[in-house]
Amino acid sequence: MTRRARLRPHVTTVATDNGLVLLDERGGRYWQLNATAAAIPEHLARGSDPRTTAEHLVSRYGIGREQAESDVRTFLERLRSAGLLDSAPDDGRSTG
Repeated sequence: MTRRARLRPHVTTVATDNGLVLLDERGGRYWQLNATAAAIPEHLARGSDPRTTAEHLVSRYGIGREQAESDVRTFLERLRSAGLLDSAPDDGRSTG
């Protein structure tokens, strides 16, 4: 079973010319992401799990698999510790 990660409802995303901005509407903090980092929440929003997101980084940016998996894991841990991310178990069944 994998865990699907998604931004919490109080987090707004805005695409920019250079990537993505995440705004925590409750706390007023924001994070500016470059294009590579922006690919992570964009893929998660489409329903990708962290492993699939890492595979995208490997194919798109030519980085090693271990590095991509580490980058995704670290990014998600930082979002989670900032209170911006929910994770729900994914048992292969879609909801809604």
